Amino acid sequence: MRGLAIAASLALSASVWAADTVQERLTKATEVFTEVMGSPDKGIPQDLLSKAECVIVIPNMKKAAFVVGGEYGKGFATCRDASHNGWTGPAAMELNGGSVGFQIGGEETDLILLVMNRKGMDKLMGDKVTLGADASIAAGPVGRTAAAQTNARMDAEILSWSRAKGVFAGVSLKGASLRRDKSDNKDLYGREVTPQEILSGSVKAPASAGSLAAAINKFAGSTSADRAK
Repeated sequence: MRGLAIAASLALSASVWAADTVQERLTKATEVFTEVMGSPDKGIPQDLLSKAECVIVIPNMKKAAFVVGGEYGKGFATCRDASHNGWTGPAAMELNGGSVGFQIGGEETDLILLVMNRKGMDKLMGDKVTLGADASIAAGPVGRTAAAQTNARMDAEILSWSRAKGVFAGVSLKGASLRRDKSDNKDLYGREVTPQEILSGSVKAPASAGSLAAAINKFAGSTSADRAK
């Protein structure tokens, strides 16, 4: 019975996005990242973004009573390519559960996660990762020059932030599960592909799916020389 209830809840949660196309969600994810990084004093610290191995953007995460865990979102991950001279195509992801901070009154919340090391990146390439259990996660500091505040968080494999009603802040997502979105990946790439194939760079994204990587590349830097500093 529990299995049937979970399946029914996931089917209902997926229907929330039935009116959206994967391309529309990708455009929204790009807009969210660009707007957050365009803030002169309330964005993600530049040094953390420059060191990140992967970026995950979940736009319009929703709170819905019928969803397992109460919260559900669809978004995309992209990682630095093997040469560190760019970013891979987007891998579609789903995020379920976790405490996203809807207590501040927002019905929808945008999320940005940075995967800070190769260990976290490897876990992201699997079918599912539970944040706080399979991969360590901490609320990220806010402010483009907030490096001094990050020492206590640098052991975390993933750092996370939320934006709701214009308020941008670090948020803990312990207990949330992040898994691949098979349907959206198939729509994007024209066939079934895995996060491993996409995020390792072995599968190239179509031109129509390059907006998020381009936006991240603009703010994060991409050269090997930059990475070595």
